[in-house]
Amino acid sequence: MEKIYESFSADETFMLGKSVGENAKAGEVYTLIGDLGVGKTVFTQGVAAGLGITGPVNSPTFTILQVYDEGRLPFYHMDVYRIGDIEEMDEIGYEDCIYGEGLCLIEWANLIEEILPEKYVKVTIEKDLEKGFDFRRITFKEINN
Repeated sequence: MEKIYESFSADETFMLGKSVGENAKAGEVYTLIGDLGVGKTVFTQGVAAGLGITGPVNSPTFTILQVYDEGRLPFYHMDVYRIGDIEEMDEIGYEDCIYGEGLCLIEWANLIEEILPEKYVKVTIEKDLEKGFDFRRITFKEINN
């Protein structure tokens, strides 16, 4: 299944993420694909808000993993952009997050496709400057390998 949303502002991207967080179930995995500056962090902040997380949420570019426990579900937020070798994922305990009791969101997941679970939702955020500077096409695709 594939759904495509159009966002014309950061607020709309945030609200779409918030809806994901509000409807999330334990054990779900979302991957987040998109170029730098496309709105991955804004979307993720919306997911966190939808889970009831009120503290600051930033991309864990240097720490790879950030765990938020204050929401209705644990929220495992990974940014694997700086992963040099797939074995580094073992060091951060990725399996506890991907197969955990919370919602797992992985930015730049295309870099670790070989260790993703069989079932996840791939979220791709793309710009289209012809539709405006703030326009984003956000595609949700269920993957079931």
